[in-house]
Amino acid sequence: MQSKSLIWFGLFIGSTAGSFLPMLWGGSLFSFSSIILSGLGGIAGIYVFYKISR
Repeated sequence: MQSKSLIWFGLFIGSTAGSFLPMLWGGSLFSFSSIILSGLGGIAGIYVFYKISR
């Protein structure tokens, strides 16, 4: 898989996981914490999959 595709995949997986995380403590998918954690998860996913692709 190409490096660019892997990084996009990491963004998708990280942001999805981050947005579902507040549901563990009873939050909503449209809450402020879900939006913030989605962004942080996306950044973490990009970082992890960038390191994997190198």
